[in-house]
Amino acid sequence: MTYVVAFDDSPLSRAALGRAVAFSGATDESVVAVTAIPRDTETARERGWLGGSESFSVEQVAQNLTERVADADPGVEFAYRVVDKYAPRGRVSREVRELAVERDATVVFICSDNAGRMVGGIMSVGQNVSADDRYDVHIVRHVD
Repeated sequence: MTYVVAFDDSPLSRAALGRAVAFSGATDESVVAVTAIPRDTETARERGWLGGSESFSVEQVAQNLTERVADADPGVEFAYRVVDKYAPRGRVSREVRELAVERDATVVFICSDNAGRMVGGIMSVGQNVSADDRYDVHIVRHVD
């Protein structure tokens, strides 16, 4: 079994990754960080997935994200799917859900400033990922 983290290298997803790693230390579960990478240079640059001089390629973005996950914890695996430049949130969340199912997720960790409130209040991809009943969801409240 596996803990899966919806990861985009945002402060929220880094908090979720930290929580998953902490839980895995107590349970001996493996941790996989997953994301959907859009084929879009502008998105990659806005999210900090590419350095200023790096040319866009999905492989480069994946390598950069793999390194950031490894910086957080070398034992965490990184997996991704590629989506179209204009993929809607529903498509992105579907890819994250499918990665979670492929990895036999016991729990999917997502992070939200809305944790502790109704799940319907979670914005973006997290709302759709948390609605899947094929795994449990652990919503982490980001606290600075």
